[in-house]
Amino acid sequence: MSNLAILPLIIPAISGVIVAFTNSHVKTTRLLTKLFTLVGLAVTMFVAYTVFTDGAIILETGGWIAPYGIILVADKLSILLVLTTNIIATAAVFYAPNSLTLRQETHYFYTFYFMLIAGVTGAFLTGDLFNLFVFFEVLLMASYALIVLGGDKVQLRESIKYVLINLFSSMLFVTAIALLYGAVGTINMAQIAERVAEVEQTGILTTIAVLLFFVFGTKAALFPLYYWLPRPYIVPNPVVSALFGALLTKVGIYSILRVFSLIFIHRMEITHEAFIWIAGLSMVFGVIGALSTNNIKLIISYNIIPAIGFIIMGIGIFNLDALSGSIYYLVHDMIIKSALFLLVGVIAYVAGTSDLKKMGGLIHHYPLLGWLLFIAAFILAGIPPFSGFIGKLLLLRGALSADEIAITLIALLSSLLILYSVIKIFIRGFWGEKDETKTYTKKPSLGLILPIVGLLAISVFLGIGAEFVYPSIEGIAEYLLDPQIYIDSVLKE
Repeated sequence: MSNLAILPLIIPAISGVIVAFTNSHVKTTRLLTKLFTLVGLAVTMFVAYTVFTDGAIILETGGWIAPYGIILVADKLSILLVLTTNIIATAAVFYAPNSLTLRQETHYFYTFYFMLIAGVTGAFLTGDLFNLFVFFEVLLMASYALIVLGGDKVQLRESIKYVLINLFSSMLFVTAIALLYGAVGTINMAQIAERVAEVEQTGILTTIAVLLFFVFGTKAALFPLYYWLPRPYIVPNPVVSALFGALLTKVGIYSILRVFSLIFIHRMEITHEAFIWIAGLSMVFGVIGALSTNNIKLIISYNIIPAIGFIIMGIGIFNLDALSGSIYYLVHDMIIKSALFLLVGVIAYVAGTSDLKKMGGLIHHYPLLGWLLFIAAFILAGIPPFSGFIGKLLLLRGALSADEIAITLIALLSSLLILYSVIKIFIRGFWGEKDETKTYTKKPSLGLILPIVGLLAISVFLGIGAEFVYPSIEGIAEYLLDPQIYIDSVLKE
């Protein structure tokens, strides 16, 4: 047992309380937020190094041994996602002062930011289902505040849909946990997996599995549960949109990955086979949404949905290549989505609009923004040698080895359409003759550009440096394919 497991969670939790007391002094709050975020990143990097070197870290809080007490499990999967979360948080916190208004900053943005990071981190690290629900609620409460920060009419309108759908799914979540506890007598994920294996997943357990998938699928915005997502994610400030797009749906995906690789793996012909079809439909309908709009923020928001489809595809196929591809693509998508949301926020700021029809020739005024967008589009679509290509290559290799030809073709077509949906921002917004009738006086500051460059650099490294990254990702996939390793490490059998 080691207290290292709780450090990535406790640092943002305490930091949020501290900056609440300095809120009226904006410069002090900004400085403290950057300092605490960098400390959190450094500590998480150390914990990740320890986990990848020495194995999973299990913390049994209060001295209560598993499965009786609350436990935190920092294994390779969870700590990789916590590290990615901290990288995104660092980029966001350096971008934020250049994007937020003073009014937004003084209305406790930095406190809610830390609450969001703490909730996401806790969801990744928790070892029992009820505390997964608790951390979901922590991050959702923070997101409720962040989505309305600024008080614009459109924010309030979209927040109603966002709050209602999440309240409904949370109600179903706690109901599913109660049903599962009634069936197996525990909420510890390792012990649930052990007991489900003993009874070979009866009909009632498969029904509970489907209900949990519905809950997590709603939060992850899978087909046909994605309808709530695109517009609520674009109405807040760009830095909030980046945090939402990179993190919130990914907690839902992580929950599916964890639960359906550890607990419900005995009726794959019912559960995992359905995942493949849902993945294909998510790709198709997400791309259709991205192609149907001229709002650059909405294009990026819709592109969250096919990305979720790619990740679910690997979970459904459930072999080594496919799971490796899902994990690789999950990390890739968290990074590139945050970069794209920040980038389109800057483009909308300098252009004075989010409507592509009102843009044109921006490359003559903002060449750096144009080429950053061009690179980001190629990374997102999975063009070699970028990170998206590595994840998709593994997914397609896994699909072909499992003779899943239909989903392979859908994935390939979706990739091309994803590229077109983003590159059209470059073609219509940046390319073309210089329009002398339009004057652009707004200049993006280094504080807006550098976080985007940093995130894109990491994405590029994940592609060209795949030979260094892939062995660790493959190790995580092998670990997920043998749930007994997780069970034994938690229950110490």
